[in-house]
Formats: sequence, C-alpha cells, structure tokens
Amino acid sequence: MSTQAPPVHIGILLYQDFEALDIFGPLNCLNALSRDFPLQISILTPETTLKPLNTYPSDPGPHNSNFTQAVVPTHTTADPPKDLEVIFIPGGNGMYVDTPAISAAVQFVKDTYPKLRYLNTICTGSALLARTGILDGRRATSNKAFYKIVTAERPAVNWIPKARWVVDGNIYTSSGVTAGIDMTLAFIQDVYGRKYADEIADRLEYDRMLNPDEDPFAAKYGLA
Repeated sequence: MSTQAPPVHIGILLYQDFEALDIFGPLNCLNALSRDFPLQISILTPETTLKPLNTYPSDPGPHNSNFTQAVVPTHTTADPPKDLEVIFIPGGNGMYVDTPAISAAVQFVKDTYPKLRYLNTICTGSALLARTGILDGRRATSNKAFYKIVTAERPAVNWIPKARWVVDGNIYTSSGVTAGIDMTLAFIQDVYGRKYADEIADRLEYDRMLNPDEDPFAAKYGLA
C-alpha cells in the first residue's frame, strides 16, 4: 500500500456501446470502497453533449431486441473536472467504430494521463489506451478472445498473452470483462489496503484471483 494519501476523484470514461460488466463490476467494488473513503465519481463522455450512453448492444439487431441500458454522463471530455486522479476505461464494440467521439476519447486520455495518479483499463479498453501511444514499451494485456486483433493494432506495446491483469507503473490493464473485478480489487489492495479489498470481495461473495498470472482463458484461445 502506498504511504501517500489515496486518490479520491475517480473518472469513468464511457462511450456508446461499451461493455456493461467491464465497468459495472469495478464500479460495484468502488461503490463499496466509498463507505470507507470520501470517493468522488465523474462519468465522462467523448460526445459533444451529455446524452445517455448505451451499453452494448444499442443496435436492436435482427430480432429487434431493445435490451440495452443507459448511463447518464456528468462531464464531456471537452470540459472535464480539473482534479481527476484515476480513470477507468472499459472495452466494448463501440470502441471499434470510427467516430469523432472515439477519436476525442483517445485524445482526451493522451492529454490527461500526465496529470493522473492511476489509469486502469478493462478488457479491450487497453486497445483504446494503446492508440494514444502511452502503452508503447510498457507491459499490458487485454481480452483473450480479441487478443490478436488488439495486439496487431499496436505492436509497440509489450503485450502479455497470459495474464489476468498487468501492472506497469501507474497503469493497470486487465483481461476480459470479469477480469476487471480482479484488477480493481488488486488496485484497491495496492492503493487503499488489503483489508478493504478482502472485505469487498467477501461482501460481493466473489472468489477473487490473487495471482495476476492465473489466466485460464489464455490457453483456451491458444495463447499459452
């Protein structure tokens, strides 16, 4: 655990068609942590307005199913809070759509990272971070089902094929979806204390992985 006072202002960067559990899992952990620390949350959108952001799939699809949920952002990336200390970035299908909003998200992360204390990604959120160049030469991981796509897009990153999550300096990256919960609990343990990580895992009745190299999905997708 760091001897410095832990961060309190956490930003969540969302975009249209983000993966729900990528961010709701970590948020559940942070919600519980806020009982013990004066956390603040800002939900950031790269869109030009504060319109709600849908989870995947926002497209009704061939069966005309409208089974999506929406989150209301608090700030645009063009006008973010000045005191953000930590940012979480989920993955999702929306990140692979070439839109001005995704370009704005990449630029925002690139501009904001030097001011942050920590930057955390879940699943293919590491692909968005990789586009900034911040991960070049650093160790990182991503969703194993999309691993070859993500790594081919930015080979300058030292991608780790067998990892539930990876820590390189003040950057945490995790594998797919539920790995974000393990990464967030590891982040809480490192920054706020083991006591809180254990208590939150117990409260969620979540059997957390403690070894970041314990990654059964790497073998499943032929990566180990």
